[in-house]
Amino acid sequence: MAARTGHRRQVSIHYDFRAINEQKVEDITLEFFYKPHTITLLTACVLGSLYIAFLRNEEANTDDNIWDGLLCLIFFFIIISVLAFPNGPFTRPHPALWRIVFGLSVLYLLLLVFLLFQKLSDMKKMMYWLDPELRKVGPDTKEYAVNCSQVTWERLWGHCDIFMFAHFWGWAMKALIVRSFGLCWTISVTWEVTELAFMHLLPNFAECWWDQLLLDVLLCNGGGIWLGMFVCRRFEMRCYRWESIKDIRSTKGKIRRAVMQFTPASWSHTRWLDPKSSKMRLMAVYLLLVIWQISELNTFFLKHILHIPNHHYLTWGRILLIGLVSAPTIRQYYAYATDTACKRVGTQCWVVGAITFIEAIICLKFGRTLFAQTQLPLVFLWLVFQMAMTFLCLYAMVYIAGQRAKEETAKLNGSHTNGCVTRSEDERMAGYDSVDSDFVPDSPVKRVNPVRSTRLRTRTGKLNGI
Repeated sequence: MAARTGHRRQVSIHYDFRAINEQKVEDITLEFFYKPHTITLLTACVLGSLYIAFLRNEEANTDDNIWDGLLCLIFFFIIISVLAFPNGPFTRPHPALWRIVFGLSVLYLLLLVFLLFQKLSDMKKMMYWLDPELRKVGPDTKEYAVNCSQVTWERLWGHCDIFMFAHFWGWAMKALIVRSFGLCWTISVTWEVTELAFMHLLPNFAECWWDQLLLDVLLCNGGGIWLGMFVCRRFEMRCYRWESIKDIRSTKGKIRRAVMQFTPASWSHTRWLDPKSSKMRLMAVYLLLVIWQISELNTFFLKHILHIPNHHYLTWGRILLIGLVSAPTIRQYYAYATDTACKRVGTQCWVVGAITFIEAIICLKFGRTLFAQTQLPLVFLWLVFQMAMTFLCLYAMVYIAGQRAKEETAKLNGSHTNGCVTRSEDERMAGYDSVDSDFVPDSPVKRVNPVRSTRLRTRTGKLNGI
């Protein structure tokens, strides 16, 4: 009997890790889009290489040859990523997209490891080779804390630029990824304190009180968090059943189904903390917040040390890549932090952790002169505040979760919730309140009778792919 129990436990652990690291597409109906096509890809790559090798302009200079070779190298690495790398926790709109994202993150990590062994002067030569205009760029020393007593509508409106718009949507995406008001607001407040603690190193961190409090915290951060959490609640309220595009007769329904392929196949209500959380789970959430702050700091220190302007494609490209890999990373880390059966982090989470710390090491290595001016007492107070603020938020989240659990238990006794199948208390407290999706051809958002929904699931499975 003991041997059987151990075997079941082992299978459960393997399944939980596989679900976050190699999610499978269930009930595939259009097999063409999900077949590997490995021979076709190999043939196309060989023919393309043959064409480039013999029919390309041989009079091209050395710089063009190096640039074209690097682009071809990246292309082949992406192809290998599609063929060999894991899907990750997501399958929409297609698993190949998330394999490419994972491949780009691995490529970026390898680039960081290579740069770690270079000199600062040599690294800048590489950057000048990519973009000669960077020779004219100096460190970003623009100060925003000027004439803070002059508060007018014209001045407030003057701060509403493209960066403020990007700031707002960035926080909306963060809320969609984290799915917790408490964690989002903790990250928001602690980041503003981080700016105060490091503004003696980065002058552009100094802002007027109204800029920091009204525009940043309340308008951009608060508005973005509210919008992201509003979308989360809308997804959580819906029950879908995805139909194959072959079963939809109308052209309008087929087009709508194709567009809906770019939406999540299911939605999970996250419960980072609950009254039964262990100390390790508390530390896991705290570690997430600390690494998040380090990743944000890396963005500004890399720009300042390497003299890269805000609008440059290197800056935006890095931010876009980190934003794309954050979604599968947080999902994998959430499973590791909240599910006791998951004993290892996903590969995407591991790569992002390595990227964050290698970037920090690069900043420390090439910014020795800058970090020599660090005011250690101020940084120590920042660390203390980070810990105190984080654990205060965690305590509040545990308390609120306990109160909500009591209220929901009282409401769910002998009843169903919103026409969806009622889950057990243990299943809800585990933090995986997965809301399956139900798509009906001409009505993508339609409530289903709970009894009929159960029959449909037993007949057709949990989800049908495209």
